[in-house]
Amino acid sequence: MHYPEPIAKLIDSYMKLPGIGQKTATRLAFYTIDMKDETVNEFAKSLLSVKRDLHFCSICGNITEEDPCEICKDPSRDKEVILVVEEPKDVMALEKMREYHGLYHVLCGVLSPMEGTGPEDINISSLLERLHDEQVKEVIVATNATTEGEATAMYLSRLIKPAGIKVTRLAHGLSVGSDIEYADEVTLLKAVEGRREI
Repeated sequence: MHYPEPIAKLIDSYMKLPGIGQKTATRLAFYTIDMKDETVNEFAKSLLSVKRDLHFCSICGNITEEDPCEICKDPSRDKEVILVVEEPKDVMALEKMREYHGLYHVLCGVLSPMEGTGPEDINISSLLERLHDEQVKEVIVATNATTEGEATAMYLSRLIKPAGIKVTRLAHGLSVGSDIEYADEVTLLKAVEGRREI
């Protein structure tokens, strides 16, 4: 079926979101048409605000409104431990458990030769700079339990261990192939508590 251009463009826009195919995008587009104008305006403002008002922390790479982020500025955080994650959403998942009191470093990706993602494409150099400049005693690698996550963890371990810094990996209460953001707080807590040296 040929849709009017505004609907076709909206469907195409929705399809750019992960996990949204043609059918769901079409359903969302028609739902949007039925929404009240003020709701659509609020939705559009929220989208623009996320892009305009948020940026990455210059220290850890987490998403923030202020630079540095609240976690990096917090004097009560344990500055001797850095927990390395793939994405900002992983920081949010780990913060929900309210048991980890160290700092974070967000890689914004993982090593993936199949997709052409190398060490220079993710935030590894900024992590190494932090380790050189700060008094870090332990790095907890909390990449996802995927092939790419494991490869990234091993790569980081080989880079960091020669500096005399302890490198640990989350325990596998997390199943292989699972994402940190979807784990419940108890599973995450057990994974952090049971971390092992790599």
